[in-house]
Amino acid sequence: MKLQRKNRLRALSLGAVAVSGALALTACGSDDTGKKASDGSSSSTSASSIKCDNAKGQLLADGSSAQKNAIDAWVKEFSQACGVQINYKGGGSGAGVTAFNQGQIAFAGSDSALKPEEVAASKKVCSGGQGIDLPMVGGPIALGYNVPGVDNLVLDAPTLAKIFNSKIKNWNDPAIKKLNPGAKLPDLKIQAFHRSDESGTTDNFTKYLIATTPANWKYSGGKAWQAQGGQAAPQSAGVAQQVKQTAGAIGYFELSYVTDGIKAVSIDTGASKPVAPSTESATADIAAAKVIGTGKDLSLQLDYKTKAEGAYPITLVTYEIVCDKGNKADTLPATKAFLRYIASEDGQKVLSGIDYAPVPDDIIAKVRTTIEGLS
Repeated sequence: MKLQRKNRLRALSLGAVAVSGALALTACGSDDTGKKASDGSSSSTSASSIKCDNAKGQLLADGSSAQKNAIDAWVKEFSQACGVQINYKGGGSGAGVTAFNQGQIAFAGSDSALKPEEVAASKKVCSGGQGIDLPMVGGPIALGYNVPGVDNLVLDAPTLAKIFNSKIKNWNDPAIKKLNPGAKLPDLKIQAFHRSDESGTTDNFTKYLIATTPANWKYSGGKAWQAQGGQAAPQSAGVAQQVKQTAGAIGYFELSYVTDGIKAVSIDTGASKPVAPSTESATADIAAAKVIGTGKDLSLQLDYKTKAEGAYPITLVTYEIVCDKGNKADTLPATKAFLRYIASEDGQKVLSGIDYAPVPDDIIAKVRTTIEGLS
């Protein structure tokens, strides 16, 4: 499996030019950086290509754990070139937005765009401006599972909703058998794990359930988990760790967390074949995203109900949240320089080797223009 993934990622990287403009954004992350995030071989950035300008000092940031692996890879390159220390906690999207609106950090990462009330709150710390969403990372939300003897598992939206709503409780349930006629499903209790912290990953996963199977998922959605039952763990790394060590477990997290001991569910979308999560299949879905933000805000609308061949429907986009105006003078140069780098061609190339995908050309071009206008 690991060799196949390496070959697939290598092929995707070589095909990046052809795919340019098609997708982009993935969200994966880990508090546990992992060898992929720290392996400099996945990056082709040269120090001379990074424009440090007047960047100096230290930046504090927090938010999406989905993008933590990407941030860590970017920070390694940027810090080596510019000498700026960036401390990104990856405490979850909710924590990031809260810290940003309290003026505690220079920028936040969130897998959900700012809500109107959050934009209103940001005006208190963005003097003369407001917080805006800049899409920077994207990709699939994988349903990782640990079911001994089952290597290829297919589920659909209604079945997933019932599993995470404690309506389906055993792996040999008839609904799961129907989707997996050739599998030897064990008589084993399902251990469903969700996020304990407020998370944009939760928000996007439940948006998928709300959009595709509202009869089975009668919740309003949002960053906080609302369904009853199941077990909770903090951040994507915490959920992945619980799945890895618990027989019968299933949880949701970004593709970069699908490591040894965890397999990923393929989704029956209604297309001719079930779709597995991958950079390529997420690209097929995210490429159809529409910019719905106003002004300098570049928030996107995703298609969770896609039935397109090869398109994986459970995707997310991670945004960097920053003030369009009114950024703190002592952190603005470093903030702009870092965002400029990660939105650059070299910065986006880093993503391909660590289970992320670069942002589509037309969208990232708008991001770059917006960054230059930050003040």
